[in-house]
Amino acid sequence: MYQPPSLLEKWSQENNELVNKCKQEAAGGAVSRDHRQSSLRWCSSEFHKLLRKIQGIPPHVDHSQLELAVVYNTCVCFTAQSQFSEAELLLKEATERVLQVTGNNADTSDPLVLWRAGLKSAGNTALHPHVLYLLCLQWALWLAKCQLENIGELQEQMSSLCEIVCDGVGDCSPSEAKGRLSKSPLLVMEPKRLTELLQICTSIAQGAEKLNEGRSSEALSDLQAASALPATRALVAYTHLLSGSCLAHMNRPQMALQCYKRALETDSRCVCALYRSMLIYRQLGNTQAEIQALRLLHSTLMLPPATEPVLGGIQPLSPSLLLSSQSLSRLLSVPSALSVLYSLALKCVLSGRVTEGVEHYLDLLAALHSEDQHAVDAEVSVLPRMPELYLEAGTALLFTWRPADCMAFCNEVISTTLELVPEKVVLEEPEEGIGGDARGLSVEGEDKVAMLLWAAAAYLVQGHCHAHLKDWKQAVTHYTRCINLLVKVHLKNRDFQPQIPAADVNVKHGKDLCTLQRMKGLSLAWRGISFTQMDQLREALRDLQLSLQAFPDYTGAGLWCGEVLWRLGRKHEAAACWEKTWSLTTQTSVEKLPLYLQDPQSGPLLDSVELRFRIQELGFT
Repeated sequence: MYQPPSLLEKWSQENNELVNKCKQEAAGGAVSRDHRQSSLRWCSSEFHKLLRKIQGIPPHVDHSQLELAVVYNTCVCFTAQSQFSEAELLLKEATERVLQVTGNNADTSDPLVLWRAGLKSAGNTALHPHVLYLLCLQWALWLAKCQLENIGELQEQMSSLCEIVCDGVGDCSPSEAKGRLSKSPLLVMEPKRLTELLQICTSIAQGAEKLNEGRSSEALSDLQAASALPATRALVAYTHLLSGSCLAHMNRPQMALQCYKRALETDSRCVCALYRSMLIYRQLGNTQAEIQALRLLHSTLMLPPATEPVLGGIQPLSPSLLLSSQSLSRLLSVPSALSVLYSLALKCVLSGRVTEGVEHYLDLLAALHSEDQHAVDAEVSVLPRMPELYLEAGTALLFTWRPADCMAFCNEVISTTLELVPEKVVLEEPEEGIGGDARGLSVEGEDKVAMLLWAAAAYLVQGHCHAHLKDWKQAVTHYTRCINLLVKVHLKNRDFQPQIPAADVNVKHGKDLCTLQRMKGLSLAWRGISFTQMDQLREALRDLQLSLQAFPDYTGAGLWCGEVLWRLGRKHEAAACWEKTWSLTTQTSVEKLPLYLQDPQSGPLLDSVELRFRIQELGFT
């Protein structure tokens, strides 16, 4: 005789149909983020409706397994949507109902105490596996919310959970386990897969925290053990990556490189491993390896981002949801593709691979002017300002003997900055307690000073172009234009404050002062060198001496000053000037200078060997 299905059977069937429908929805192929969220909202809503039906009757052991399964499915969907509060409330209610079913009570709001009571009351009952599954979700919530201390408090229970869930259903025989599982309500995410995911994600998150706290050795041991856990290639790569970071903090760069290599072998798209490798090569001074790493990093960043499908074979709780701590985010952060391209361009030029560097600069400027302006705007803030990029690209072009192209880039800078240059600028010393880089009383003031320095730099580089072409008259003209802009800037010292005309812009100096002094020294020196080529020696001597006042460590000015003195017949003064210049020991690293403020790589040069020979002939010692 036909027996109508019981409520329990109907609800169990409804749960299983929902699970299958959710998995089929995800199995249809790649889906957009909006589709993913829509699917998850529908799933969580339907599971939640079913749960309310079940909870409409008093808790009873006969249907508690189904209820806990539906709680599990609902919470998985809530958690996947970052609805952590809703998920935690359901878990709390479910634990309390377990206590009611088993005849226990825990009058507490402390989740740790509640979970201990729930696990103890479920004991060896049929509810025990389902309570463990819910504890998995609580674990996931604590991990997603970066509450690692709570996970540590239940470390013993977590370890037991991993053993039981990953082995199956506890102490029953394999045949009993198979029969029990076949009758269990379906779940949207296998607890075993969830537990494996939580194990390695927790190891990664804890390793990042320990590394951030300076406990590198302890973190390294845990991460190396975690690398053997079952997980996706991307997560295993993270363990190798963080192991490398630990070793780098322990000042073992070669061993760190080996870890980064293993990370890339495990997951070729682990861009952070490429970035960290590049930093190690830079630290070791291996320029060619650094450039190779920058090139690979840029090409990898330009690949389409990998997507994480929902549900089905791929689980709904993704590693990115669980690994959201600030410590880990800092360790996994990498520069933008445009920023890497800029670093690659600059490094190539500074290391002598100028032609390659020019191509990278041109690619960078093309990307910045591309139609995809929205994507570009998000990255521009980390790059130098556009006039600076034009100046650097122009200077690189000059280094490759393309003065006409260089002058075109400089003209672009001049056309966009010259009209915005203030008539007078006063640079003040920073007040006590303010760093040397403190700048500006207003953004507008900073911008106007920057406009002046960029326009002056453009004239300076154009002067270098004409010097390269041996058009000395035009070189003098452009160096003079640079100097005329620089003299608009007055320095104000707190201890000595002469009368300074009223200024359009008044800013604190820091980097601006260094830029100003070097640019003044270069422009005066190269105007003096140009005068020397035109046999205007007195004008040349004046400019070279003024250059040394502005920039005493500039060896080029010192050598040419001695040359001019020699030609004027003041040979002993010339010899003394050369000896003083050669005795200088403080040289600014080219890595720290803007490209356009470095010595031009063309123009008239003096041979120190020949100058020393002159001194010997003079009998000067």
